[in-house]
Amino acid sequence: MDPTALSPEMSTCIEDCRACELVCLSMATGHCLEKGGRHTEPDHLRTMLVCARVCALAAEVMATGSSLHRQVCAVCADICDACISSCRDLDEMDACIDACERCKNSCEAMTDM
Repeated sequence: MDPTALSPEMSTCIEDCRACELVCLSMATGHCLEKGGRHTEPDHLRTMLVCARVCALAAEVMATGSSLHRQVCAVCADICDACISSCRDLDEMDACIDACERCKNSCEAMTDM
């Protein structure tokens, strides 16, 4: 695949992954740390930070044009789903949930491309 000729769907997925990375990272290191309590439970923070890194990796792999994006996007979708579950029971986490849902849906579509 020629990385200079990314499909519109893949370009959108890259944008969704990068947006999710930023939201997860900023909410984990900002909102969650400030909120305290359940927001700072180690498993929750780890999930958010791992989600941010995997989203960044998925965007990078797609940008190279590698056919390995299918596998990375499948993992990214699964981790976004875990992050959604981790955030769903906490208050004021809608931005993270929304970003993860968009990224998950985009990545799932990439597993067939």
